[in-house]
Amino acid sequence: MGYERGIFLYNGHAGSDNMEQKLSQTIPVISKAIKKLTVIQTETIEEAKDSCAEFADKVDIIVILGGDGTLFECINSLAPLKRRPIIAILPGGTCNDFSRILNIPQNLYQAAEAIVSGEVINIDIGKTADNYFVNFWGIGLVSETSLNIDEERKKNFGVLSYFMSTLKTVNQAEPFTYKIIADDEVYEGESVMILVLNGKFIGTREFPIPTINVNDGKFDVLVIKNSTLATLRELLSMNKPNINTEQLTELRYFQASTLTIRTNQQKAIDMDGEIHGVTPADIEVLPSHIQMIGNYSL
Repeated sequence: MGYERGIFLYNGHAGSDNMEQKLSQTIPVISKAIKKLTVIQTETIEEAKDSCAEFADKVDIIVILGGDGTLFECINSLAPLKRRPIIAILPGGTCNDFSRILNIPQNLYQAAEAIVSGEVINIDIGKTADNYFVNFWGIGLVSETSLNIDEERKKNFGVLSYFMSTLKTVNQAEPFTYKIIADDEVYEGESVMILVLNGKFIGTREFPIPTINVNDGKFDVLVIKNSTLATLRELLSMNKPNINTEQLTELRYFQASTLTIRTNQQKAIDMDGEIHGVTPADIEVLPSHIQMIGNYSL
């Protein structure tokens, strides 16, 4: 990897107790690959978004030290622009799900090395109304889990807080009625969670669905009918070769590039771990819309 101009973005408030160590592990490595590197410390997520928009047509690459929430906001700042620089992610958040998809190590020094030696990969993103997502769109259990996360617990327990919150939410899971128009197919029924997947990690856990690919021009849609052990067993079975997904009874699975999702009651929408809006929603794939640095060929 070799670039003329780039910016290195980091949030001065996020994990500031060891930020000096994080910067010393990453900037010296990254700077070797970018001739003119500008380091920008942001105080708020709005500053990060503004910096992305301001420098988009002035640099070749934006290196983001942050988590999935920071990446989500930066993607939303860059996606509408005509010129979009390459994005590289240094995992500085709680789960760092999208960096996992790109096979970026979770150790920051190793991540910086992986970015320098990595390759540019075309990435699909999802668009719904004026928002964009790169990893997932979800309603039901997934958004209720996000709403139930205690921020202090998240700070102290990290990834564990997501699972504690999920267990709390599962006990309260109320099914809702849905209608999905997916390309030319129509699906209807009851569900406790609907996931529109572009990536394959949520809360550090990998979905056992081999067909998920971030640059195939399709979403992988998962409709979870019940929050039971039988559902979990059926989900895990999807990793088996030659499984007939049409025979699944506890969940529904299909691929699509455009979706219209309606529910009998408004459901909060979770995009990449951030709550934005409520149903109904129209969703489309923007194929190969963003370029990112990955550590292997997808």
